[in-house]
Parts: sequence; structure tokens; C-alpha cells
Amino acid sequence: MKKAPLVAIPLVLFSLLVIFLFKGLFSDPRELDSQVQDKTLPAFSLPDLMKPEVTYTPEDLKGKVTILNVWGVWCVTCAVEMPYLTQLKNEQNVHIVGLYFDQDLDPDFGTKTLSRVQQEVTDMLSRYGNPYAYNIFDVYRDTSLDLGVTGAPEHFVIDAEGIIRMHHIGDINERVWNSKVGPLYTKLVAEASGKAGNDKKVDVDAVMGSEPTSSNTFNEKNNQSGSYRCIYLRVCSMS
Repeated sequence: MKKAPLVAIPLVLFSLLVIFLFKGLFSDPRELDSQVQDKTLPAFSLPDLMKPEVTYTPEDLKGKVTILNVWGVWCVTCAVEMPYLTQLKNEQNVHIVGLYFDQDLDPDFGTKTLSRVQQEVTDMLSRYGNPYAYNIFDVYRDTSLDLGVTGAPEHFVIDAEGIIRMHHIGDINERVWNSKVGPLYTKLVAEASGKAGNDKKVDVDAVMGSEPTSSNTFNEKNNQSGSYRCIYLRVCSMS
């Protein structure tokens, strides 16, 4: 009579595991609350990718509304979004700063010299366009991890005071810009220039809530209007 409850324990644990996995399978990672939103950038002191003698800190990202774009040459989706980001820079004067990391500097992926990294970056930017004011080299990916980055591309909209106002996971294309990132960026620029008043606060939740989400498998041949990203293991997904 006492064995029945013991037999039921594995069944209950299995059922809980199935529920947990089912919930994770159909959840949208973009709906997860960012741990850094409405906070200042984590402390860092990192070199310029192309001019290592130049060092950047969070103070260098104050005074101007900035989109911090996490990317790498290994990221297929980063190449996909570069032409549109370059268009935003050239036509709308959007200020974009790159936060670059390279997997091959990790001992698990082998080693690579700085000159080789710079050459690969130069080749990629020459091919797809260069949207960046400059690139910060996150050599050991510490800053990316502090920001809660899980892959690339990821974007952080930072106001003129250095506060992170949005964390967007996935690429920025025309649809994402017009419905989600662009409205916030424009309002923050207006606030910084005094056109919207010093006490006007952007409703970030309302802006972000206007964008429907979905999740599918990445397909390079079907990159029309979705938002794509690549995780560290070079697996891409559509969101």
C-alpha cells in the first residue's frame, strides 16, 4: 500500500519536465525582460578595433543617442542587416557603434591574430557596407556577457545620458525599424535636442509592445521580413 506514492513520484517529475520543456519550446526569447534595460552601461575599458591605442569607456557613449550593435564576421545575420544599417546611417544620420567580438580568439575555437581580425572586418564592411561610427573590440566578450548578450546581432538603444532604453534581439530591418526601434530612437533624439521637453518620458513598453513576435528556423533563402539572429554556436534563428 505504501509503494504506490513512491511509484508516482517519477511520473510526476516527468510530467513537470515535459511541461517545462513545452513552455520553453513555444516561448519567444524577445519577450524576456532585459536585465539591463533602464540601467547604465556596465563598466568597461575596451580598445578600438581598428585603432587599438584608442580606448573607450561608457562615458564615450554619452551625449548622443546611440545604437550599440553586437556583431561578428562569423554571424551570417549580421551581414544580412548591414546594408540596411548603413542606409540608416547615411540617410537618417543614425549613430551606430559596433561592439565586436570574434569567436576565434577563444581557445576553444583556435587562435587568430589582431591583424587577421582587422582584415576580415575590413573585407566584410567593404562588401556589405559600414554603418559604424567606430567599433569597440570586446576582446574576451566580458562586456557582451555583462549586457546579457546570448548571440548576434543584438542591439541596445542608449540615450544621451548613457541609459539603456531598449534591448532588441535579432536583426534590424525596415519593418523592425519602422515599428519598434525607429520610433524610440527618434523620440530620444528629440528629447536630447530639447524638442520634446526635458520632462517627457518615452513609453518604452508601448513602443516594444507594438511589434508582434514569432519564432522560426533560419533560412538564408527566405530572408524577407523576419528578424534573424545567430547564437554563439553559429546557429541562426528567425524571430
